[in-house]
Amino acid sequence: MQESIIHQAEFEANLGWYWLLSGAAYFSLSIVGIPLLLLWFPIGLWGTRRYISNMSAQLTSNKLIVRRGILTRTENTVPLDKITDMALIQGPIMRLFGLHKLTVETAGQSGTGALISLIGIIDAPQFRTRVLEQKERLAQPLHPIIPSLQPDNALLQNVVEMAASLKRIEALLSQKLNG
Repeated sequence: MQESIIHQAEFEANLGWYWLLSGAAYFSLSIVGIPLLLLWFPIGLWGTRRYISNMSAQLTSNKLIVRRGILTRTENTVPLDKITDMALIQGPIMRLFGLHKLTVETAGQSGTGALISLIGIIDAPQFRTRVLEQKERLAQPLHPIIPSLQPDNALLQNVVEMAASLKRIEALLSQKLNG
C-alpha cells in the first residue's frame, strides 16, 4: 500500500554555494589544498548541483523518507513513532546563507550523532513542525474512549455474579474464623 505524501521538502538555491565555499575554506587551510582550489570550483560546482538534485525529503503519514547521493545513493526511512529528537542548527556561515541544518535522532539508534542530517531545507523550522505534528497525530488514538451511556447487559451480569461469589467467599471465611 502506497502511503500518501504529506509534504515534500525543497532545498535552498544557495545550498550549492554554501558547500562550495565551505570546501574552498577547508582547501585554503592547507598548503597542498591551495593549488587544488583551481580544480575544486568547477568539479565542486558540478558535484554539488548533482548532489542537490538527488536529494529529497518526504513526510508521509507514517514515516520520513530521505534520499541522497551521487555515486552511492542512500535512502533512510524513519518511522515517525521512532523519532526522539529533531534539532535545528544554524552556525554563523549558515546564518549568512539563510540555511539551517535539521538533524533527526531515533530510539534505538546506534552510535552518537544524528541518524539523518539535512542542510538547506526551505523553511526548515516549518518542515520540522510538520514532522512533529504528524508524529503527535500517530500517537493519538483513532477513536477517543467515550463511556457508553447504556450498560452492557452481559458485563453487568458478570459483575453481579462476581459480587455474589465474593459474598459467598466472605461468608465461608467468616464461618471458618469463628468456628
